[in-house]
Amino acid sequence: MVEVVLWASLRRFADENAVVVVDANTVGGVLKGLVEQYPALKPHIDRGVSMSVDGRIIASGLNESVARDSEVVLMQRLKGG
Repeated sequence: MVEVVLWASLRRFADENAVVVVDANTVGGVLKGLVEQYPALKPHIDRGVSMSVDGRIIASGLNESVARDSEVVLMQRLKGG
């Protein structure tokens, strides 16, 4: 199981949980697991989110590995400018 920290702006769509546990081993699996548990997150994930795995922002690559002990943070998409 992977612990995913949700940024404050996403918590209201996950029953106010700051940390959610999903059974996944890829970035795509984490996102799928989050939507299965909290369908209200789907529109926000579909619009675009950013995920940090072990301090590294994953911009793409749904097949990138996520270890059980990885530090995973999900946030609304970060945009440059």
